[in-house]
Amino acid sequence: MSDAGDAPAAAEGAPATPPRAAGRVLVVDDEAGIRSVLQDVLGDEGYDVETVEDGPQALARLGLGDDDGLGIDARRDDLPDLVILDVWLPDMGGIDVLGVLRERVADLPVVMISGHASIDVAVRAVKMGAFDFLEKPLSLDRTTTVVRNALRQTDLVRENQQLRRSLLNEDDMVGDSPALELVRERVAQSAAVDATVLITGENGTGKELVAKQIHLASARAARPFVEVNCAAIPDALIESELFGHERGAFTGAVAQRIGKFESAHGGTLFLDEIGDMSLATQAKILRAIQEMRFSRVGGERSIQVDVRVVAATNRDLVEEVAAGRFREDLYYRLNVVPIAVPALRERPDDLPALCRYFLRKFADTTGRELRVLQEGAMAVLAAHAWPGNIRELKNFVERVTIMNEGAHVSAADAAVLLGAPGDTPAPADALGQLPGLDPAASLAEARDWFERCYVERALLGSSPAEAARELGISVSNLHNKIRKYGIERRAASAP
Repeated sequence: MSDAGDAPAAAEGAPATPPRAAGRVLVVDDEAGIRSVLQDVLGDEGYDVETVEDGPQALARLGLGDDDGLGIDARRDDLPDLVILDVWLPDMGGIDVLGVLRERVADLPVVMISGHASIDVAVRAVKMGAFDFLEKPLSLDRTTTVVRNALRQTDLVRENQQLRRSLLNEDDMVGDSPALELVRERVAQSAAVDATVLITGENGTGKELVAKQIHLASARAARPFVEVNCAAIPDALIESELFGHERGAFTGAVAQRIGKFESAHGGTLFLDEIGDMSLATQAKILRAIQEMRFSRVGGERSIQVDVRVVAATNRDLVEEVAAGRFREDLYYRLNVVPIAVPALRERPDDLPALCRYFLRKFADTTGRELRVLQEGAMAVLAAHAWPGNIRELKNFVERVTIMNEGAHVSAADAAVLLGAPGDTPAPADALGQLPGLDPAASLAEARDWFERCYVERALLGSSPAEAARELGISVSNLHNKIRKYGIERRAASAP
């Protein structure tokens, strides 16, 4: 029975409201009569219906034709919400078309229809991932019900994907420097295929973020993204962590455990810091990646998985291979699609955009007033080497949001909160080397001391207007600081 009977009647004399487009349906059938009937019936239900008469036309409409090397993700917004697919088609059977769809766009629901198919064919279609199977002649009520349910599932899948994106996408790739654009280009290229990816870069550059972007842009986005920090797991436990174990496999194995490879089935396995693995573990990883098959520790059953592997390291694996610390065959197996993530010092033009992004992010999450970095503060940041890369910048901006008293962050504020570079003495030692500053001073006293020294240095041989420009503050603000700290307009020596 149609749900329309429960809807309130339109007011007498009111113009009929055209049905809202409830979803986009692609009908693939070689019988013109079936295409016409489904287009009329589903159109009356409010669906936007498009029809084609064979498999190659369907794949071409979906962006999966032989002449299309971009893959389905290049046209994601142009996909229908549902495909109704006949089993018996000329040139290319419906089961073959279904196989391509399940491989390339797994979350697109497909309803199979046929007037001559056997039960075996129906079971095979459902096992391959078809949402349902309808026999001809089609029951129109049954057809509309199945279409409605399939589209509801599509909505749930998309909602789940959005939730996964929000959970995975803690941060975005911010900036438009050539180095970052190259990374984006490689992400787009690798997302359309299932090839293994090797991400390299210094600590804190955002290798994990790149891995997540690859997963979210791929056809596996609705499936798990499983992370393994290879450097954080002892050699004695890493095999169990990756492949799982059976109960009683070793002392302490009181229950069966599913490993990371098995947990990532259908999705992406991210092996972070893979350069820190022992040679013995590397051999087992290589075999698992090559065969997509393994056994749990203490088990005899072979387990088959479908996993896309993305690996990352901060080491130079070419040097590691030459030194005998990394297997050459594993390196070549991983390095199918290489992505080198640049250090922050290699993309200085992105620094202002990154600062704005993190300032807004932490203002929102902490509920504090949005901080603004003045020109002088940005100059301090631009001169910093950023050995910790994006992670260091993110921590600095969070510190600014929490600790800076005012909304405007001056050069002195930035210098104090940025702290000493990694190649300078430790903070406790550095404080003892600053003449005139009591090592036991409070943060406010230390900041005032530093600001006074910073202003005095800017005033050396400069007019107030020139010094104000250098400090990134107004002239009136500079005069207020001169009065606050009792600075005399003379050649003072900077600390």
